[in-house]
Amino acid sequence: LTQLAYADGAGIDMTKTCLQGTRTEILAKFKVWVTNTDSNTPRVLWLSGPAGTGKSAIAHSIARWWMEENKGIGSCFCFNRQATTRYERLFTTIARDLAARIPDLKDSLIKLITSEPALSATADVTQQWRKLLQEPLTNLAGGIPEPVVIVIDALDESGEAVSRRHILSILAKDATKLPSNFRILVTSRPLPDIGKVFNSTSDVRLESMDKLPPSSTKRDIQLYISQRLEGVKGFGDREFTRLARKSDGLFEWARLACEHIEFAKDFLTERQRFEQLTHVEGKELLDNMYTMILRSIMGDHPDNSTINRFCSVLRIVLSTLKPLPIDSLTILHSAASQGHNHGDIATVLGRLGSLLSGISNQSMPVRPLHSTFHEFLTNRDRSGLFFVDVQDVNVDLAHACLQVMQQHLCFNICKLESSYVRNSEIADLAERIKNCIKPYLAYSCQFWVDHIRALGFQAGLAGEIKGILLNEKMLFWLEVLALLKLMNMVPSMLSIVASWLQDGHGDVSAAARDGVKFARMIGGVITESTPHLYVSGLAFLPESSILSRHLKAKFPRIARIVFDGAIGWPPLQLSMRGHTGSVNSVVFSPDGKKIASGSSDKSIYIWDAETGLQVGNPLKGCTDWVTSVAFSPDGKRIASGSVDHTIYIWDAETGEQVGNPLTGHSGVVKSVAFSPDGKRIVSGSTETICIWDAETGKGNLLNGHMGGVMSVAFSPDGKRIASSSSDDTIYIWNTETGKHVGKPLKGHTGSVNSVVFSPDGERIASGSSDKTIYIWNAKTGKQVGKPLKGHTNWVRSIAFSPDGKRIASGSSDETVYIWDA
Repeated sequence: LTQLAYADGAGIDMTKTCLQGTRTEILAKFKVWVTNTDSNTPRVLWLSGPAGTGKSAIAHSIARWWMEENKGIGSCFCFNRQATTRYERLFTTIARDLAARIPDLKDSLIKLITSEPALSATADVTQQWRKLLQEPLTNLAGGIPEPVVIVIDALDESGEAVSRRHILSILAKDATKLPSNFRILVTSRPLPDIGKVFNSTSDVRLESMDKLPPSSTKRDIQLYISQRLEGVKGFGDREFTRLARKSDGLFEWARLACEHIEFAKDFLTERQRFEQLTHVEGKELLDNMYTMILRSIMGDHPDNSTINRFCSVLRIVLSTLKPLPIDSLTILHSAASQGHNHGDIATVLGRLGSLLSGISNQSMPVRPLHSTFHEFLTNRDRSGLFFVDVQDVNVDLAHACLQVMQQHLCFNICKLESSYVRNSEIADLAERIKNCIKPYLAYSCQFWVDHIRALGFQAGLAGEIKGILLNEKMLFWLEVLALLKLMNMVPSMLSIVASWLQDGHGDVSAAARDGVKFARMIGGVITESTPHLYVSGLAFLPESSILSRHLKAKFPRIARIVFDGAIGWPPLQLSMRGHTGSVNSVVFSPDGKKIASGSSDKSIYIWDAETGLQVGNPLKGCTDWVTSVAFSPDGKRIASGSVDHTIYIWDAETGEQVGNPLTGHSGVVKSVAFSPDGKRIVSGSTETICIWDAETGKGNLLNGHMGGVMSVAFSPDGKRIASSSSDDTIYIWNTETGKHVGKPLKGHTGSVNSVVFSPDGERIASGSSDKTIYIWNAKTGKQVGKPLKGHTNWVRSIAFSPDGKRIASGSSDETVYIWDA
């Protein structure tokens, strides 16, 4: 189970729970919801409210009540705005937490990951939910007799709306498929995207902090303040009431006020700090509180050097793509400062304990205690003198990451003894990784390209990248990512670098492109047994590659291929095996990250285009050969045509069938295609084509061909369809009227097996069993130029290049030709 990603530091935080005696009404209400045995009780409850109103305290209190006090089964997951990829670990973390308490679930997940190892690396949250939680939990023999409580806190801090889109859909729709005794408590601010999903379903119970009686909130805040300041000399009900009234219902303000009165590192007495707090005016209570606390630390009129030290440190703390502990921040800050001394980071952060977590514990990541502090500091209008400008911070962080990698990467970093042993067989590997790959190095190896990508080209950084990629550090970097199970990121990372580099850095760009091929060739192997990066990977580097020339000399004792070694990179990058019948159709997803394949074994497989690993289970439902597959333009759906006369539509992320099969054809469906807007599907079969509404499944059969329809294609504007047939003709159809436009295009003397529009929609190309390719004017239907001849057997498939200047053709003569269009 340790192969499943786990979000460290995302669990219950006892310091965030409600103080004894506060929020009793809402906590009691939620406890009744948890223990209600009515099968109609909503499994999901959404608690919304403005920042600072105490949502997290309620969430962590419920988690503590159930898991700590009642020893119940559950999981708590707290989002954080800096942990940009934490959403990818939500369901894997919950699965591991539950498996630790449910033995049957643990056994089920171990068997699943053993049989489908790709699951341990996938970032597809829909697949994680279905395979790691929904399916195994609903199939447990005997079920789980007691309630299971899952707390998801601060969902609004999971990143941009697009990053939580699938999570919201799962919670709103798929959570109902869990056993009826499951309860999922979700807290967040009422952001539009979250509210839109949760408010539109009756399967989610809605609760809001705004609906709590103001008198109850004021009472709880006063009780909180009175307990926090109980030991402060001279303070009583009068002071507690004034502070509670001043808080205006914001628990975060009350917390900060108590922290400031008790622990502020200034020369004021507790009474003076109290008077200072109660006399601060303004509508933005938290902003005023932050300003006052920072002035108490740095003075009312701090000098430039003080402000510069503060901003230099906080811009790094706020801008890392994953929170880091103080020692790692110190190393990154030092590297980012490029020799300029802006003071000891621990000294600066040590005074901000009321505003940042992780200050008193060197191993804990440092992050703002509340999201509003981040928002305050990075908004000039709100923070004024204390504004932290993060606009150009990526330059410094990119430089820092590259410097850290240059200084700390080394050969065999975890001291692995043998290439005969798989990583999974090394008992203490997790401990070695923790001790040898420190957070600052892991961060640098994982995120340096993200910081580069946010910048325009910079020659200085290009030189630093050269020092990594044209050096043995390149191998050491791959070694770290293999140990961290992040090799699937490498091709996209290096592709970004190759595109980012400009003319004059051809050798570095070539090394990046070689790195993409090398990672694809060896990534799966070294994730299983990392020493094979050197033992096997280096040996198989093609002699002509720039990596071979720069790296092999650094390792003179590795094995050498002395006969029939590769000169250049092999054209074959990946081989994907799984089908048990001929593969009749393959297609890339629009973003190039996935491949779908349809087979005579009646199934469709989805593959990771970078690693070649299978994504999810095969899509099954067709009762005969799958002849054609197509992705929708947004990549969310797959259409498949089959010998069983049907078209199926599939959810490309969950693998589930969408609606019923589309029926209407009376013969084999040989070709399917989506319209450019994804709203329609066209299919070709025996003597007919059909235009389908992709949402409703309603179809419109078009007749005209006298033979089987071999190929169909939409024009780029979606207004026309071209169809080709074994009757040697091509028809053009109006998609709105369903009538063919003009006369059939005739000229071929054999079955027309493939037809395609040019990218501008002005031309149509067709390939035929008469061994020729024709080009047609799409408006007039007239032939353009002479037939393209050269193939010695049937032309099976054709395609235009994106610029429309070339045509590729594939033939039964076992060749692919490229033609000037």
